[in-house]
Amino acid sequence: MPEQGNNTKGGARNRRQPVVDSNYAHVQPQAIDLERAVLGALMIDKDAYAVVCEMLYPESFYEPRNQKVYRAIMELAMRENPVDVWTVTEQLAKQGDLEDVGGPGYVTELSSRIASSANIEYHARIIAQKSLARQLISFTSRIQGMAFDETVDVDDLMQEAEGSLFELGQRNMKKDYTQIDPVIRNAIEVIQKAAANKDGLTGVPTGYHKLDDITSGWQPSDLVIIAGRPAMGKTSFALSMAKNIAADYQVPMAFFSLEMSNVQLVNRLISNCCEIQGSKILNGQLHPDEWDRLDKNLNHLLGAPLYVDDTPGLSVFELRTKARRLVREHGVKIIMIDYLQLMNANGMRFSSRQEEVSVISRSLKGLAKELDVPILALSQLNRGVESREGLEGKRPQLSDLRESGAIEQDADMVLFVHRPEYYHIYQDDNGRDLHGMAQIIIAKHRKGATGDVLLTFRGEFTRFENPEDRRLSSKSSSNEGGGEIIGSRMNGDQQSATTESPFAGDAPDGPLPF
Repeated sequence: MPEQGNNTKGGARNRRQPVVDSNYAHVQPQAIDLERAVLGALMIDKDAYAVVCEMLYPESFYEPRNQKVYRAIMELAMRENPVDVWTVTEQLAKQGDLEDVGGPGYVTELSSRIASSANIEYHARIIAQKSLARQLISFTSRIQGMAFDETVDVDDLMQEAEGSLFELGQRNMKKDYTQIDPVIRNAIEVIQKAAANKDGLTGVPTGYHKLDDITSGWQPSDLVIIAGRPAMGKTSFALSMAKNIAADYQVPMAFFSLEMSNVQLVNRLISNCCEIQGSKILNGQLHPDEWDRLDKNLNHLLGAPLYVDDTPGLSVFELRTKARRLVREHGVKIIMIDYLQLMNANGMRFSSRQEEVSVISRSLKGLAKELDVPILALSQLNRGVESREGLEGKRPQLSDLRESGAIEQDADMVLFVHRPEYYHIYQDDNGRDLHGMAQIIIAKHRKGATGDVLLTFRGEFTRFENPEDRRLSSKSSSNEGGGEIIGSRMNGDQQSATTESPFAGDAPDGPLPF
C-alpha cells in the first residue's frame, strides 16, 4: 500500500508525489488530484452524487483516506441526508475514521480546492479507469505468480483465470441508457421485416410449423430452456431442430455437446437424416437399400453450417469465449447447449450447486443479450414428475426444473418435451391418439402465448417431425419407395414410432449407444 506521509490532524497541505509500488516496480495507475476534486465537488453540489454513484465505489479511490471520505458521502447519500463539509465530518466521526483521514482539516481542504462540479463526470470516469487498470494489474500479477508455481495445475489455473476475469468484467461493465427514438426505429424495422415474410417469422425457424406459429422462430437475445425427464427425447428434439436449422435452412449454428462426443452426435444426425436405425450405424450392418439412402441423403448434411464442440466439463467462461469467436468468424445465429447441468463456473466459489447453476443461467442470458442470438439450453427435470399420477400429474411443471429456480427466472421461454406414451397414456383430454406422439409444452413465454404443440416422435431415427410431414412421407414411400430430403420434409419407411431403439433414452441415467 502507498505511504501516508507526515499528515497532521489539521490536514496535510503539501502535495504528495506518486508512490512507486514495490510489488510491480511501476507507479500504480492513479489520479490523486482528481480524487480530491471529485470529493470536493460532491460536498458543494447536492446533485453530484447521482452523477457518479454508478461509476465510483470506495475502492475506486487509490488513496485510502479518500476511500473513507467517499464511503462517508455514500452513506449520507443513501440515507438521503445532506452532503457537505459538516455532515461528512460528522459521518466520519461516527465511522471512527475521522482521525485516520487527517481530521476535520482534511475534509475542509477538499471542499475548498474546488469551485464547481461542472467536470465531475469526466473526472469520475478517469478515476474509474485508473481503478480498473489497478485491478487488472493485480489480477495478472496473481495469475503470473501462480503460473510459476509448479504445484498448480495449469488447467485449473485457466478455469480460475477465466472466472476471475469474467467476474471483474461483470463488476465494471456498464451500459448507458438510450433515448427511445432509435429503439422505436429498430422495432418498426423488425415489424416490416416480419410483414414482408409470408410465414411471419422474425427469428430462426425451427422447422416445426405450429411451434413457429407461436414463437415466430427463436428470437435474438432470448434464453430458451428445453427440459424433460430421461427418455423423453429432449436431445433428439434438439438434434432434429439442429438438422432443420443448419441443413434445411442453412442458418449457421453452434452445438455444444457436454454429454456426447462429436462422433456420437454426428451418428445420431446421420440416423435422423438418412432414416437408418442407430444400432445399424453402430455395427455397420446396413441393407443395400439403407446404403443407398446413406449415399443419397448424407449430402444433405455435408457442408451444413453446423459447428460442434464436445469439450467435457465446459465452463460458462469457456463457452463465452468460444461463442464470441463463432459469432464473429462464422456468423453463427443460434447456439444450443446439451445440457445446462453439466456446465460449471470454475474459478468462482459457491456455497452450493444451486448458487453455481444460478450464475450459469444468468451468464447464459447475459451472453444471449451480448451476442444478440438465441441460446437454447437443455435441462434436466427433478423426479417430482414420477411421483404424480394421471395424465395431468405426469405433465411437467416449471417447479420441476432441477437445481435452481433461477433457470425459470432467467429464461425467456421454457419448453418441456413430454411423451405421455412413455407413461402408458395413449389418449389426451381431446381424444387424440398419442401413440408415437410427443407434446412440446410451452410453459413460459415472455413475449407471447403458451400452449402445446403435438409432434410425431420416431425413436428409431431419433427424429421429431411435423405430423403432416409424416403423412406426406408415408405416401411418398408407398408410391416411390424412398426419395431425397426436401426442406424439412423427409421420406421415410413405415416402421412404428414406438419401436425400441438405442436412441430412445437420451439422458445420462443410462448408457448411450455411441
